[in-house]
Amino acid sequence: MMVTWRQRLAERRSRPGDGRPLQPYRWWQALSRSLFTITLTDAGGSASTFTVDVHQWGDRDDGEVRARLHRDGALVAVSRLPARFAVPGGHIEVAATTYGLRRCHFVAADGSERRLAPHPRSGEGLRALLHQRHPAVSRLIGTLTSVVVVVGVCIAVPQLVETISRTELIADTVGTFTSPIRLSVGSNIAVTIAVAVASVERALRLRSNWLDELAG
Repeated sequence: MMVTWRQRLAERRSRPGDGRPLQPYRWWQALSRSLFTITLTDAGGSASTFTVDVHQWGDRDDGEVRARLHRDGALVAVSRLPARFAVPGGHIEVAATTYGLRRCHFVAADGSERRLAPHPRSGEGLRALLHQRHPAVSRLIGTLTSVVVVVGVCIAVPQLVETISRTELIADTVGTFTSPIRLSVGSNIAVTIAVAVASVERALRLRSNWLDELAG
């Protein structure tokens, strides 16, 4: 499989772990901590459970969001995001947006991909359980949140372009742009909140992307 320069850079961010044990998952961490696992077998036939632990609000010491890779409960690697960890048979890739993870996948040497399984009590795990038990409701929610994000982009972009066009350098060079959409401060706040909620829901399904960032 061809490795891109972005993947090489992500892999170089990884640093060895100190072997400390994986901390238990608490119910109040549902929206602030992501925990995903996968069991892989090495060349010798030994199976190990790999766990990716990400604190969405950043580490306590410096606020940096990092991915921590545990093997059978012991910390083996730490990396800033996006991260790429070498594991038996391939790599585990982790990436995030402002609203949560957008990627936590095992990429095999042949290029095939498999998403890691979320902890059942995490936000991602609870969202996956909803999809399993009520697929129709899950699909409806997913459609609605995608529509909210797209509408948010359509509202935010013209207003952003107008604001940028009014800077002195842009205005003197190409003129100003007047947004066809004008909302009150209260309406803009309401749209921002709606987009944020929708983007969090999309992140719980690992569907968040650049549109969520732009709309927010």
